[in-house]
Amino acid sequence: MRALVLGTGLIGTSVALALRERGWRVWLLDADPAAARLAADLGAGELLPPQPEPADVAVLAVPPAAVAAALAGAQARGLARYYTDVASVKQLPLARARELRCDLACYVPGHPLAGREKHGPAAARADLFLGRPWALCPAPETSERATEVVTALARACGATPVPTDAASHDRWVALVSHAPHLVAAAMAARLEAAPAAALGLAGQGLRDVTRVAAGETGLWTQILTANAAPVAEVLAAVAADLAEAARTLEAGEDAGEKSVAALLERGQAGVARIPGKHGGAPREFAAVQVVIRDQPGELARLFNAAGAAGVNIEDVRIEHSPGLPVGVAELSVRPAAAGPLLDALQAGGWPVRR
Repeated sequence: MRALVLGTGLIGTSVALALRERGWRVWLLDADPAAARLAADLGAGELLPPQPEPADVAVLAVPPAAVAAALAGAQARGLARYYTDVASVKQLPLARARELRCDLACYVPGHPLAGREKHGPAAARADLFLGRPWALCPAPETSERATEVVTALARACGATPVPTDAASHDRWVALVSHAPHLVAAAMAARLEAAPAAALGLAGQGLRDVTRVAAGETGLWTQILTANAAPVAEVLAAVAADLAEAARTLEAGEDAGEKSVAALLERGQAGVARIPGKHGGAPREFAAVQVVIRDQPGELARLFNAAGAAGVNIEDVRIEHSPGLPVGVAELSVRPAAAGPLLDALQAGGWPVRR
């Protein structure tokens, strides 16, 4: 299979790297030639030649407002037989593509739900999409063959294709992606003028809540304004919950404790509904905490020790100790494996927290 990736930022270059690992031939094109060259140097593919033969599929990895124009331009040049995009909203690109009279029969709007707070080709990873959902939103005009080809591309990247329609997609991502980004930004904004002494107490919880707030401002402004109404609806509901919590806490009412507890319990219930590993049903895991030194090779040694004990690590997170050359690695494992793993690590000289 031959693919053209138009736009060599984080997502486009990650798509290219993933396809290259599966043996696809990939051509690269970007409005910034330096970005395309860097992606090529990273092994993501070859620069698009002046007179290329048509690719099987073109991936338009450009911001939402640029998708329709990129599609029209690529179709006018005959760069590919089928086309898709990776924008975080779907109704806007599709509506503008219709306005530009693009050929929608060969276009499948798409959106891989994966990313990082970093951007640019240097941040790209071939495994970015492994096990992640990839929304596919074919229009009524889209051909069955176009959908098959783009579905194959998503699977080649290691993702799980999720068929839906553009309107449903935009409502859903407002809840699970776009509004959470603004909530994280609002919390992170409280830290801008925070005293250094307060920030010195920051733990992993704050980092978890604010991590995505480091995303690229220009791109996220486009995404949020393009999906304004569904995002605003979610934000209004979140704001109402927080305003009620603030009111009852400030008033010190006896009912305030029950109100806050109810919100916390609803939050726990919501977290429990988030799909687990590989998109499956949520599973219960036990946390095994291990003190590790902040030096090269320590994580590799720890993973090898877990492997030697026959334990699969389902997830890992690291919390560094401020001012100290050590940290705590929290390994998530199946509950039945926690005891044997603790015993094996302790026998191997690892400082563990029971």
